[in-house]
Amino acid sequence: MTSGKRIVLKFGSGILTRLNSVEPDPVQLRKLVEAIAILKQQGHSCVVVSSGAVASGLRPMALKERPSDMTTLQACAAVGQTHLMHAYEGLLRDHGLHVAQLLLTHEDLGNADRAERVRNTLLRLLEFPQVVPVINENDSVAIEELRFGDNDKLSSQVALLWKADVLLLLTSAPGLLRDPSRPQDGPIAVVEDVDAVIHHASENKSQLGTGGMGSKLRAVQDAVNGGVQCIIASGRHAEQIPAVIAGEGICTRFLTK
Repeated sequence: MTSGKRIVLKFGSGILTRLNSVEPDPVQLRKLVEAIAILKQQGHSCVVVSSGAVASGLRPMALKERPSDMTTLQACAAVGQTHLMHAYEGLLRDHGLHVAQLLLTHEDLGNADRAERVRNTLLRLLEFPQVVPVINENDSVAIEELRFGDNDKLSSQVALLWKADVLLLLTSAPGLLRDPSRPQDGPIAVVEDVDAVIHHASENKSQLGTGGMGSKLRAVQDAVNGGVQCIIASGRHAEQIPAVIAGEGICTRFLTK
């Protein structure tokens, strides 16, 4: 077995919901959790940065679509976060694992003292191999994810804080497409300079997601500049996640500086 890696897996709203509706997709989440369990069995340390609180709050609040005003979005996230964590806990328990919830804001990570406390808590949690930290933005008090980035920036901040080996951004695309109008051409396999591929980014977003490929590339840029290898791959093919981490699979790999 290869030595374990520190892996941050980022799950966006677009891969946590059904393809044709705004409801959470329990089958999809089960597949993602199964991939986490395999990575843990292989000796890797895993931290999940997960969106999905708003989507999880729609049905309990009898809403049929994502709200447009910020206050209702934050209320929806407050309700949905409990449902989201309950789903993670139930699925992880099937593999002998447990969830640890961390709700953060960008201010938590931007302040040196608070960031150090977050890092210390994360490191202590990871001393317990049966625990999987699941991080989300604290949407009831912060609005960055709701308005801008679908947790892309937060995932890169966490990866840098933890000094992760890999940041795996899972999206609806198989990677950074050579030509977004021709997805059949497949993704670019390896990127050495993020600046050189920014023009390939499409800002298409899901009904519930707030981040497009441009948001992901900005997150990648921050991470690789800080020494964290990044991968963009399809979260709709969760079964290939262990292979992607092992250097195989269909994805785009971004090399560190």
